[in-house]
Amino acid sequence: MFIRLIAVASLALGTVFALFLLQGTQTLRELLTENKTLRASLANLSHEEQIGYARVVAQEYRDGRLFTTLRFVQTARDNPLQVLMEREYEIEGDIVHFDALIVRFDPKLVEDGRERALFIWRRVYGEHTPPAEAPPIESFGAEPVRYADVFSRLRLRDRQMFWEHIWDLANDPGQLASLGVSATYGNAVYTRLQPGLIYIFKLTAGGQVYPEVVPDLRA
Repeated sequence: MFIRLIAVASLALGTVFALFLLQGTQTLRELLTENKTLRASLANLSHEEQIGYARVVAQEYRDGRLFTTLRFVQTARDNPLQVLMEREYEIEGDIVHFDALIVRFDPKLVEDGRERALFIWRRVYGEHTPPAEAPPIESFGAEPVRYADVFSRLRLRDRQMFWEHIWDLANDPGQLASLGVSATYGNAVYTRLQPGLIYIFKLTAGGQVYPEVVPDLRA
């Protein structure tokens, strides 16, 4: 009897969770397909933009192993000189992975009919560190500071719901296709970092992250 009660309770909890997830997806579907304010907001995303940069602060050998300290900076959408987030990381070696989650919007969802993409930085880690053990850069479910102005015209409830559910859609390809959204986990860019250079990261409208390397004039 006790085991049967546990099974019934587990089934009930699973049903509640499924209904909650379905309700969230349906609400997001309505927001994406029917909310003109959101469509107009997505159209304000740039086709290609600088999303941050990294530079080497120090490199040194310890007991025959190379360690690199880097400064990672996220910049504002409309002003590449405005710093939104700045953190330092130390990794073993000089090969570093910069991992982002990309959400691409089909042109039919955007007011001007052109593809757009959102991103959220996930983590920075070296080749000797498993990605799962890397500390997060940004928290899923929270609105990235970078996009606060883009979605400012939406009601607060709609903004909260959008950011709570948009990243979860990446786990459900069927729903993504039906909503006209495609998301890619782990759009990782990796490169060998050298002192005296700045690695500027850019995002295309199609959701491709790539680095441009320029001399660090402060070095």
